[in-house]
Amino acid sequence: MAAVPTDSGSRPAAGARFFCTAGRGLEPFLMREVRARLAATQVEYISGKVFFTTCSDLNMLKKLKSAERLFLLIKKQFPLNVSSVSKGKILSEIQRLINDDPESWLNAISTWKSLLELDAKKDKLFQRAANPPKRKVEENDIINAKKLKTEQLQELQESGECPLEKQTEEETQEQGDFFTEREKSQEAFQNDVVKAADAKNQSNLTFRVSCRCSGAIAKTFTAQVHLPPKEVGRITGIALMKQFGWKADLRNPNLEIFIHLNDIYSVVGIPVFRVPLASRAYIKTAGLRSTIAWALASLAEIQVSSGSDRNLAVH
Repeated sequence: MAAVPTDSGSRPAAGARFFCTAGRGLEPFLMREVRARLAATQVEYISGKVFFTTCSDLNMLKKLKSAERLFLLIKKQFPLNVSSVSKGKILSEIQRLINDDPESWLNAISTWKSLLELDAKKDKLFQRAANPPKRKVEENDIINAKKLKTEQLQELQESGECPLEKQTEEETQEQGDFFTEREKSQEAFQNDVVKAADAKNQSNLTFRVSCRCSGAIAKTFTAQVHLPPKEVGRITGIALMKQFGWKADLRNPNLEIFIHLNDIYSVVGIPVFRVPLASRAYIKTAGLRSTIAWALASLAEIQVSSGSDRNLAVH
């Protein structure tokens, strides 16, 4: 097992710091996978979680097969000191998760935004490549129409009939006006997109907190202090609003904060994806847990052809 966590969760120079949850006993498989698939460094684990540093983008992170959920790490530190059953002191310990090192929070949020923006840009580029703009096709059609019109005009002149120069000029002017209007509308649309992005960046971030407590801490909070995880999450949320000015939104937040408190560590992170990695969209019927199936395939040393995981029989 890795050493007792003392990581602040701040963004390292060589990449971002993440952690994945994994089924008990699957941590070695996940450690091997993040090293091989993501070229991850600083890989360590504690029961049920694997921590690592990587420069990989979201597209690569989505390909992890032995992980349950993926989080961007904000903090990993020693467990809270609950030797005293005083509710005030415990609340103070919880608030220190935010107030002691606000820079780690800001760095993590910055990294989270950068990952999402980069992923959005790649999606746009992919869509453009898959759906080429129609304007070029339309321009080619108009050019061909012009050529046909010119040929017809030449035929009329050769036959001695009245040329249709005026009509041709009017049609050319209409086509020019058409393209001018299209360019104006596209420019206006782009400006609207930029304004919307700026407004989103300037608006206050909305968030919610989900908290999990286990071990002796959970028993102390529940039995002696009457402080269930929901209340811990509320206290954390109030501290975040005071520290950063964010707004709480339990229904549809921009950001979710995950906190896990137990006797070995205190971990705070941001879920990178709303849907767990273990939820395979291409598996239509429920069967063996996908992460366990991947572990069995790994033990069987099934070779993947063409660099794709789709040929595995278990998937």
